[in-house]
Amino acid sequence: MINFEKKLHDILNKAADLKQKIENCVDFSSDEYTKAAKELSELDEVCKEANNYLKIKDDISGLEELLHSDDVELKNMAEQELQILQKEISDAELRLKILLLPKDSDSEKNAILEIRAGTGGDEAGLFAADLLKMYELYSNIKGWKFEVLYINENGIGSIKEASINISGKGVFARLKYESGVHRVQRVPETEASSRIHTSAATVAVLPEAEDFDVNIDEKDLIIDTYRASGAGGQHVNKTDSAVRITHVPTGVVVAMQDERSQHKNKAKALKVLRTKLYEAQKHKSESDRAESRRSQIGSGDRSERIRTYNFPQGRVTDHRINLTLYKIDKIITGIALDEIVDKLIEAEQLEKLSMNEM
Repeated sequence: MINFEKKLHDILNKAADLKQKIENCVDFSSDEYTKAAKELSELDEVCKEANNYLKIKDDISGLEELLHSDDVELKNMAEQELQILQKEISDAELRLKILLLPKDSDSEKNAILEIRAGTGGDEAGLFAADLLKMYELYSNIKGWKFEVLYINENGIGSIKEASINISGKGVFARLKYESGVHRVQRVPETEASSRIHTSAATVAVLPEAEDFDVNIDEKDLIIDTYRASGAGGQHVNKTDSAVRITHVPTGVVVAMQDERSQHKNKAKALKVLRTKLYEAQKHKSESDRAESRRSQIGSGDRSERIRTYNFPQGRVTDHRINLTLYKIDKIITGIALDEIVDKLIEAEQLEKLSMNEM
C-alpha cells in the first residue's frame, strides 16, 4: 500500500512539474511545449483519481481517531462513515490500478478490418454483408471515418470478403475485440420450410501501420496491373487500373481494384500491405499475442466462434465472457455494440490486474 501511495505522489509531482514547464514555456509551437502538454493531458484522469483517493485516505485517518472518543454517539457516527469510505476507497483504488495498467502501444491507431464469409454458403455471405453494415453504422455513431478498400461481392447482396480502413480516436482499442469467428442462427429468406440455418463469418482487426512502423523496400515488391472486373466478369473500366502487390520476402499478396485510378489502388494496396507486415513483425516478437490472435480467428468453421447472433430468439451471446443481450436489432445496427465492447474491455482489465498481482 505504501508503494502504491508513493507511486500516486510521484505521478502528482510529475504532473506539477509538467504544468510548471508549460507555464514557463515561451514558444507555444515548440516541440517541448507540445510534448509537455500531451504528457500532462495523459496524466489528467489519473491525477483526478489520485487526489480523490488521497482525500478519502485522509478522511479515513480522521475518522479512525474518533473511534477512540469517549463520546458514544460520535464513535457510532465515525463507524458508520468509515464503512462508507472503506467502500469508496476500495473502488477508487481499483479505478486507479486500471488507469495505471500498461497501455497497448496500438490502442490509438486506426484499424484495417477484414471480413470473410465462412461456412454456410450464400447465407454466410449475406451475414458477412450484415457485419460490414454493422461496423459501418457503428463507425458513424463513434464519429469514425469508414473507407472500403476492397470488396468482393456477388449479385444477391452477399460478400465473399471485404477490407475496410477505419480511422478516428481510439479505433483499434475498441475494434480489436471483434477479431474472431462470428456465428449467425436464423431462417434464410430463401428457406421455404422455416428451418434455422447456422452460418459463420470471420473478422480480423489489425492496427493500421504508420509509414515509420514498417520500412518497405521497393526492390522487394512485384507490382502487377490488370483490368478491374466486377461481378460476373463485367469490366469496371477499360484500363489496367487494378493493382496486385507481392512482397517477395514474406509472400504477402494484396490486390486492389475498387478505384478507377491505378495510383489510388496502389496507395490503398500499400497501406494494407504495410499493416499486414507490421502485424507479422509484432507476431514474431510477441508470440503470446500471435497465439491469442490465431485462437481468436480460427478457420471460419461454425464450431469456432467468439459471438453468436440468434435472430429467432433476438439475442447476441459473446462466448468469451458469457454475456447475453436480448437486443439483437440494436447490436446489428451498431447502437448497442458498445455494451458488449465495454464488458470485454472490463474483463481484459480485470485479467491484467490479476496477473499483475500474482
